[in-house]
Amino acid sequence: MNPTSIPRRSIPRRWHIPRLHPAAAFAVWRRNALVWRRLFVSSLVFHFGEPLLYLIGIGYGLGRFIDGMEGMDGISYLSFFASGLVASSTMMSTSYEATYSAYTRMVPQKTYDGIIATPVEVDDIVAGEMLWCATKGCMAGASLLIVATLIGAFAGFEALLCIPILLLIGLAFSGLALAITATAPSYDYFSYYMTLFITPMFILCGVFYPISSMPAFVQGLIQVLPLTHAVALVRPIVTGAALENPILHIAILIAFAFVGFYVAAILIRRRFIL
Repeated sequence: MNPTSIPRRSIPRRWHIPRLHPAAAFAVWRRNALVWRRLFVSSLVFHFGEPLLYLIGIGYGLGRFIDGMEGMDGISYLSFFASGLVASSTMMSTSYEATYSAYTRMVPQKTYDGIIATPVEVDDIVAGEMLWCATKGCMAGASLLIVATLIGAFAGFEALLCIPILLLIGLAFSGLALAITATAPSYDYFSYYMTLFITPMFILCGVFYPISSMPAFVQGLIQVLPLTHAVALVRPIVTGAALENPILHIAILIAFAFVGFYVAAILIRRRFIL
């Protein structure tokens, strides 16, 4: 068959730069927000529950034994841990939304199939999903931010200024997780991503202790992980410390967001054979 006779939509276009239509992407975001509104109460329990237990159990409990030790940069362990937990909670919530929830929309519910039947394109779905997942992550981080401020972990409500950073953190992680979702054959597949990528970052990237306490070669490896830069931005803002290399940290998170968007778009196009 002459290739020129093939309908344009059937010609593979998987590798092209994503083409974004903001109105269409926002429509996908709005659709997810309307569905989530019905689950508002249970979602808040998830946002506040486990992180709050960490904050009280480790921040207060373990903090009694750690306060005054070197490497805390002159702040209490409660403040140190709470600031790291704000960043990691954003990562966790975004990742869960972009894996388990996005997979549900993509496969069992076939929501994407219905959306593709409209003028909305796959790239718009990916952008809308990324924005929604980042919004969920931002809500989780902001919820913990408010609680930590109320219990005195942070100096004042100036800590709320880091909310735009939380949205950027969510975007940095949502694209990566959506790329995994695009290749997932089942829900069980996400255990590899959570166990081998998300959990090591949660443990190693400065949430519980200063990165400087790790061996030099481990510190070098940690610097390529996005949560390291997320914590490096959030902690100074909420504790009132001086920001170090903010442009570098922001640039790295933006790079993760753009690369994640591109890879996720390619893989989801392939999944839908576009």
